[in-house]
Amino acid sequence: MKFLVEPGGLLSGSIRVPGDKSMSHRTVMLGALAEGTTVATGFLEGQDALCTVQAFRDMGVTIRGPERGKIEIEGVGMHGLKAPANVLDMGNSGTSIRLLSGLLAAQTFDSTMTGDVSLQKRPMGRVTTPLAKMGAVIESDEGRPPLHIRGNKALQGIHYEMPVASAQVKSCVLLAGLYAEGRTSVTEPAPTRDHTERMLRGFGYDVHCENAVISVQGGGALKATSLDIPADISSAAFFLVAASIAEGSDLTLEHVGMNPTRSGVITILTLMGADIEVLNEREVGGEPVADLRVRSAPLTGIDIPEDLVPLAIDEFPVLFIAAACASGKTTLSGAEELRVKESDRIASMAEGLTTLGIENEVTPDGIVISGGVMSGGEVNTFHDHRIAMSFSVAALRATGTIQVNDCDHVATSFPGFAALAAGTGLRISEVG
Repeated sequence: MKFLVEPGGLLSGSIRVPGDKSMSHRTVMLGALAEGTTVATGFLEGQDALCTVQAFRDMGVTIRGPERGKIEIEGVGMHGLKAPANVLDMGNSGTSIRLLSGLLAAQTFDSTMTGDVSLQKRPMGRVTTPLAKMGAVIESDEGRPPLHIRGNKALQGIHYEMPVASAQVKSCVLLAGLYAEGRTSVTEPAPTRDHTERMLRGFGYDVHCENAVISVQGGGALKATSLDIPADISSAAFFLVAASIAEGSDLTLEHVGMNPTRSGVITILTLMGADIEVLNEREVGGEPVADLRVRSAPLTGIDIPEDLVPLAIDEFPVLFIAAACASGKTTLSGAEELRVKESDRIASMAEGLTTLGIENEVTPDGIVISGGVMSGGEVNTFHDHRIAMSFSVAALRATGTIQVNDCDHVATSFPGFAALAAGTGLRISEVG
């Protein structure tokens, strides 16, 4: 499938983007291991989250839905999972395979996880290394999926100093720690999203956080809960940038998750001069939520502070579009993590920006983008959903039509993106 996006337009109205992907994954994982039935609304019905749903169904968990954002999970308790009959297919979901590695390493049965062509290229050593220190036995294809996990391995609590700030690695180790003997702790080199810690507490499990150290004691239990999952700020980011760069735009995004470990995109855009108003702040299920009103404003290039990089790691593709529309240069450094996402997002975005006439210089850990006038053109997504949506937004300021190739993967995180974007004013159509 391709997106054809005609130049120009503006965005207006009020929308609610799909539910938070990180929280949707964790809702299924923790709900499956809890005692009782967990009910959630706002669940993201994207392919990534559905891979997690199917994996737990394959391990004997009864899950009703998701239907119109509602899902019910009948928990089997910490030791109630059953051996899957077949290989667990994680599709395109790095979150699923990395977090489940921690849980599966503690089970009594063997298991194997794989994924699509893109996922099979992604490095898994970052999770298998600490798990091996805990006593897990995991075989891989030179550090990449498929992962073969041996059961009946007693795990020991460890303290792990993470070499790279990664919420997936932190979460994997903590989830394994639920089953380990003794205490398991992780030190973060920089803050990362803390949904796992917040949601463990929501399911009744004690998590200790002091400075940059997060720890859990093994041997506890999870209790079912009810929650309303906020709209995903990573999905909202495409519209924050779109309304900022399209003159005359005035758009409100409703019920957006404002977790401080995820809100870097708002801070960065504000530093660039964006007009974003935070309204109706509240707390839902332990997570801060707000409505965001964004109006078009002239943007200026900045040196992005490195301490904000982990807080906006998934939003950088669309932030590169903001940089392309800003006056002056925008410099990003300290973002090596972008090279091991669904694609090498620095290289992928750089190629597309060059195609559209935007001058840029790739560095080992980032990029320098010079704002300018974007032409139309044909860009490749490298099967990366965030690349596809970012270049769709770019057409708002392009001089010609942008054709975005290989957009099927958009459904992994944002089903219905094109229809919702068209409803707000983006001149987008799906082809093929």
